[in-house]
Amino acid sequence: MSETRWNRSSNERSDNSEIQHRRVVIENSHGEKLVGVLHDTGSTETVVICHGFRSSKDRIPMPTIANVFEKAMISSFRFDFAGNGESQGSFEYGNYRREAEDLRSVLQHLRGENRDISAIIGHSKGGSVVLLYAAKYKDVHTVVNISGRFFLERGIEMRLGKDYLKRIKENGFIDVSNRKGKFEYRVTEESLMDRLTTNTHEACLSIHENCRVLTVHGTHDRIVHVTEASEFAKYIKNHKLCLIEGADHEFTSHQHQLASTVLSFFKMDLKKDEGGISTSNRDRIRSALTIKPRI
Repeated sequence: MSETRWNRSSNERSDNSEIQHRRVVIENSHGEKLVGVLHDTGSTETVVICHGFRSSKDRIPMPTIANVFEKAMISSFRFDFAGNGESQGSFEYGNYRREAEDLRSVLQHLRGENRDISAIIGHSKGGSVVLLYAAKYKDVHTVVNISGRFFLERGIEMRLGKDYLKRIKENGFIDVSNRKGKFEYRVTEESLMDRLTTNTHEACLSIHENCRVLTVHGTHDRIVHVTEASEFAKYIKNHKLCLIEGADHEFTSHQHQLASTVLSFFKMDLKKDEGGISTSNRDRIRSALTIKPRI
């Protein structure tokens, strides 16, 4: 069951009168309502954009990517996973596979509205989610992983502190606070193990060779180190890797370069794309795709 309401604010209006922004509410498999924004250009060809950890559909780079596709007259849908943004549900630390099921609910709804899902795009944790989805369902043939993490066991100590496994087994949970000591969220042992048992390597190997995958990563990413980006190139059969020089995790000062790179990959002529990056060609193509900052 879903609900659709019109919602066009002044900052959403476009010079092209055909373009409309719609607030769409979609029910996931757990009965929770997921809230999203459809950038409707009049084309049924649609890309779906997924946010990252404790983020939302309205945080960069999601709106930037949607706007670049909008200018190319390609529709897009950006939404909040359950427990994030405007969507219902409780936030959980892990939830990678459950968020892949949220994405499944979104795609089923859009297809029910006679939309052709041309690509799924994910930032950070959302990058992991779109890869998990592609590995399981094999019904989308263009996937973009932006700033995704390959080694999910990394980056945990940064948030949970030292000896987090010992502490969470003793107490059953760890409460995470911000720098001012204000409580932000609780990590249960179950949610932590959900993350630790999510196998990115296995998922990458399971993605069909007919699925084109782009990984985009910033060389100055301090959340997920840029070296993790090359791991995806090792195991995904049809893969391209693009490093954007000087960009951080959210591409704060490189929004246009990121969005243009994603759009260019999306519009690439499949007949000219000879199967992506092979192991032997990876370094050569990586160098060719690296974008230098504008001076």
